[in-house]
Amino acid sequence: MKRCFDLILAVIALVVLAVPMLVIALLVRLTSPGPVLYWSDRVGRNNVLFSMPKFRSMRVDTPAVATHLLDEPVRYLTPIGPFLRTTSLDELPQLWSVLAGDMSFVGPRPALFNQDDLIALRTARGVHALIPGVTGWAQINGRDELPIPEKVKLDVEYLHRRSFRFDLAILWLTLVRVCRRDGVAH
Repeated sequence: MKRCFDLILAVIALVVLAVPMLVIALLVRLTSPGPVLYWSDRVGRNNVLFSMPKFRSMRVDTPAVATHLLDEPVRYLTPIGPFLRTTSLDELPQLWSVLAGDMSFVGPRPALFNQDDLIALRTARGVHALIPGVTGWAQINGRDELPIPEKVKLDVEYLHRRSFRFDLAILWLTLVRVCRRDGVAH
């Protein structure tokens, strides 16, 4: 049922958001050199790597590490990067990952390929067996502000509480948090 819901919602979202996504793509292209999309190597279900697209909000010379590990991450942002990140519009291309089955709408956020500490903790707690999500329980409970052990604790809570109703609640709370721009550090 979850996969069917993901597919239907992704198709509807792509139809509704097609024009805004084209506008964002054009703005990214016009405001900084480089590709419109950034393909990030991420850890998916059962620790299998996949490439996750995002609208590029950082310069092409940015090191491939978690943003919080960068010295002065703000200096790597493109002119429209801060807007894309605070509104979460940079995440819209992940609808393709949902269609491809690499991601779900709700699940733990996919770790970067080099976030060994996060990957190890999730694997030890069984979270690695879940399909990663565009949003998740940890996302709406702190997003960038949470230390890794707290994120994993919330991911484990999601693992044990997951249900269609819980996913709907998380989607609703995500919409509320995004509209309020809660929990965005950079």
